[in-house]
Amino acid sequence: MKLPRISGEEAIKALVKAGWSVERQRGSHVVLYKEGTGIVVVPLHRELDRGTLRAIIKQSGMTVKEFAELL
Repeated sequence: MKLPRISGEEAIKALVKAGWSVERQRGSHVVLYKEGTGIVVVPLHRELDRGTLRAIIKQSGMTVKEFAELL
């Protein structure tokens, strides 16, 4: 499945819907935490690079399809 072009903010909103919570922010990077899964760091860029987005999705333990449904 092709990855959508989204911003860091949109990625964070989708992760929050999936049960992640914003732990902290340092500069332009937001750290999200989920019990039993770990942490994911999302940069607050206007548009995330496809490789960066794919890495975020992989770290979250979701598939691209599952993530896209949350957008």
